[in-house]
Amino acid sequence: MARIACHHLIPAVSLPLKSPFFSLQWRNVAEPSQSIGFRRRLMSSSTKISMSLKAGIVGLPNVGKSTLFNAVVENGKAQAANFPFCTIEPNVGIVAVPDPRLHVLSDLSKSQRAVPASIEFVDIAGLVKGASQGEGLGNKFLSHIREVDSILQVVRCFEDNDIVHVSGKVDPKSDIDVINLELVFSDMDQIEKRMDRLKKGKAKDSQSKVKEEAEKSALDRIQQALLDGKPARSVPLTDFEKDAVKHLCLLTMKPIIYVANVAESDLSAAEDNPHVKAVMNLASELQSGIVTISAQVESELTELPSDERTEYLTSLGVNESGLGNLIRATYDLLGLRTYFTTGEKETKAWTILTGMTAPQAAGVIHSDFEKGFIRAETVAYDDFVAAGSLAAAREKGLLRSEGKDYIVQEGDVMLFRFNV
Repeated sequence: MARIACHHLIPAVSLPLKSPFFSLQWRNVAEPSQSIGFRRRLMSSSTKISMSLKAGIVGLPNVGKSTLFNAVVENGKAQAANFPFCTIEPNVGIVAVPDPRLHVLSDLSKSQRAVPASIEFVDIAGLVKGASQGEGLGNKFLSHIREVDSILQVVRCFEDNDIVHVSGKVDPKSDIDVINLELVFSDMDQIEKRMDRLKKGKAKDSQSKVKEEAEKSALDRIQQALLDGKPARSVPLTDFEKDAVKHLCLLTMKPIIYVANVAESDLSAAEDNPHVKAVMNLASELQSGIVTISAQVESELTELPSDERTEYLTSLGVNESGLGNLIRATYDLLGLRTYFTTGEKETKAWTILTGMTAPQAAGVIHSDFEKGFIRAETVAYDDFVAAGSLAAAREKGLLRSEGKDYIVQEGDVMLFRFNV
C-alpha cells in the first residue's frame, strides 16, 4: 500500500507504474514475480515480499522489549525457510508471516518457491518518562513511533528480583500510564500548534474552508478526549474528518496491542496472573488489543533446532510461539486478510484490508490488474486442498468466476483475468 509521511492503511492502487519492480504483461495472473506492500521497499529484485506491515515495539526499560524483539526476529528467520530475511538497521527486522496454508498450496501446485507475506518489527528505544519534553531520546523516539502502522507496547507482568524495574516494582497500570501520557502530551502539543496555525491562516477557496472547518471540529473533540485521558482513536470521526486530521500523524490515533510479558511458568495459564488481568482490563478500556507472550521462552526457542521447538512449546502447554500470536493479533486489530495466488512458478500470500473487492485485491499486485480487471477465478482454500489442484477444482465446479463486486474472503485462492 502507498505510504505518506505517517502511515495510514489505504488501498494499494496508486504506486507509479514506471518502476524497476514492475514489468508485467500477462493477461492471466496467478504468480507475478514482484510485489508491493503498505510501502514500496528499496530492495534488490531478488527480495520477494508480498506486503509489509510495520509494527513498533515500545516499552519502559527492563520490561523485556529488546529481548522480545531479538527473539521474534530470530524465530521469524527460522520460520521463513527460503524467505530472504532482511535487516535494515540493527533495530529493524523483516520476518515472514507464519502461515501453514502457504506451504500446503505450494506442495499441491508443485511450486518452485513459496513467498509469504511479511511484517517489519522496529525496536523503538528511548521511551522514558518525559520523552515528550526531550528526555531519553525524546523527539527521535517520537519520530520513530510516528512511522509505524501499529504499536506493540510491552508490559512487564513477571516478578524477578534480579531484574530491577525502573519504578521499583512491577505495576502494569503505572507502566501503561507512563507511556500513554507521553503519547498524549505529544499529541496535545501538536494539536495546539495546528490550532494556532488554523486560527491565523485563511482558506484559499471554499473547498479548503470546508476541510479546515472539519479539521477544527475534529481536533476540538480529540483535544477534549486527550484532556480526559482518552486516546484520539476513541473519538468518533466521519471519514471526511479522519482525512482532514490524518496529516498530523497523531500517536494516540494508532492502534495499540499490549504485549503482556510473563514468566515461562505462567505462559500456559496467563489469565491467572494478576498483572495480566490488570492489562486485560486496561486494554478493554482503551479499545486496544492484548496478547500474552514470554520473551524468555521466545529467547530460548532461538537456541533450539526447529524440530525441537514444537516439542518444547507443547511441554509448556502452548501450541505456537509468540510470533504467531503477535502477528495474528496485529492482523485482527488492523482488519487484514490474506489471499493466495498459486502456480508452478510460485505460491504467494497477499495481505489486504477486510472488505476489499476482487479488483482492489488485484490492484495490490499491480495497479494495471485493477484497471483492466475482467474477473477473478476464485476457490476457497479448503475446497482447493480437497480438490488437489486448480484444474481439479474447476472440474468439480468449485472454481467460481467472480466479478467486480466480489468481496475477497480470508484464504481465497485467486486467478485474475484482465485486459492490458
